[in-house]
Amino acid sequence: MRPAELAELLRFRWPRLRRADRVLDRCVTVADLHRAALRYWPRGVRGYVDGGADGEVSLARNRAAFTEYELVPTVLRDVSAVDTSTTLLGRTSPVPFALGPTGYTRMMHPDGELAVAGAARTAGVPYTVSTMSTVSLEDVAAVGGDLWFQLYIWRDRDLMRRLIARAVDAGYRCLMVTVDTAVSGLRVRDHHNGFTLPPRLSMSAVAEMVLHPAWWAGLLTGPAITFANVARSAGAAGETVMAFAARQFDPSVTWDDVAEVRSLWPGPLVLKGAFSPEDVQRATQHGIDAVVLSNHGGRQLDRAWTPLRALPEIRRAIGADFPLLVDSGIRCGADIAIALALGASACLIGRPYLYGLGAAGEPGCAAAITMLGSELTRSMQLLGMTSTDELRQRGTACLRRYGPPGQPAPFGRGADAGTVISGP
Repeated sequence: MRPAELAELLRFRWPRLRRADRVLDRCVTVADLHRAALRYWPRGVRGYVDGGADGEVSLARNRAAFTEYELVPTVLRDVSAVDTSTTLLGRTSPVPFALGPTGYTRMMHPDGELAVAGAARTAGVPYTVSTMSTVSLEDVAAVGGDLWFQLYIWRDRDLMRRLIARAVDAGYRCLMVTVDTAVSGLRVRDHHNGFTLPPRLSMSAVAEMVLHPAWWAGLLTGPAITFANVARSAGAAGETVMAFAARQFDPSVTWDDVAEVRSLWPGPLVLKGAFSPEDVQRATQHGIDAVVLSNHGGRQLDRAWTPLRALPEIRRAIGADFPLLVDSGIRCGADIAIALALGASACLIGRPYLYGLGAAGEPGCAAAITMLGSELTRSMQLLGMTSTDELRQRGTACLRRYGPPGQPAPFGRGADAGTVISGP
């Protein structure tokens, strides 16, 4: 080998000084971001993000539903140009997904909602800010972008009305009302881990500091983590913010309350957590502009119907034109392709961007969005699909249920393995 050729092989990369750069250099997929975030987070945060309700049956089935499908490509099609864009409630997004609402986001990284909003604005995708955000909705609005606001119809209806008015004044484009929280689900991992907001310095927490110094440094040097959209101090009268929020969930909420919200909100209104075909039909009669099929990521009613499995039946019941979004269990671009093929208008992403946030802050969030978009593009090219519209229209032709020929599909829903899935 000549010296010049050897020199070409021995090109060394300068060490990366920023932690985020070093982490992202090792991350290719959302699963990589997840592993990096788990190294950064202490046990309580890991349990909060990754946990579900009760026995976590829904949590497992959400993910399993996507792996039940095999993809059948159509080859020798010109896929040099693929259009992944879609229209979400009147505005074009470069990819068919929005970032969903997640609470207590500064627990995952000190920059919290501001980092997520920055990444979403740069990518041009919608971001839904939670009622339970750790940065005020006004401060997030200052970042800009296509912002949606998520609302709970709380026991304190005046507080609810004030939140709606603030979201209108701050320029949020869409309102997403979550309706699957008549009571708070039992998050077993949180109880076992003693997880609270704000975190309390128990003996086990002090021990965790040694193992996760970067996370604890961010927590202890930043502003106090509290329920930023409510003017009350964290832990007032000995009550944690999480306990306060759980107390505000109202089992008396009905469609009449949804009608009131509709009367107060001037823009697109989305209902998150309506699940049965009857409830989705009723939503259209109350002026709802879109429905998110969601079981709250497996965090509310355990063993609830899995959104992806519910999608074809609800699409058939509601018709082709009404916007249906799907969340719960999405981890890669192929999952998004499967959801669109089964009739979803778009998807709502939660945990993947939290993994990116925990791994590397705003750049990590941006990486998660980019990974999902790139994986979707590549999946569509390998399937022989050139647009999201084409994927919705003829996508079921490229889906098969996974399993031995002649055997029932997993969990006993839908067609037998090896047969074409009926279209929406």
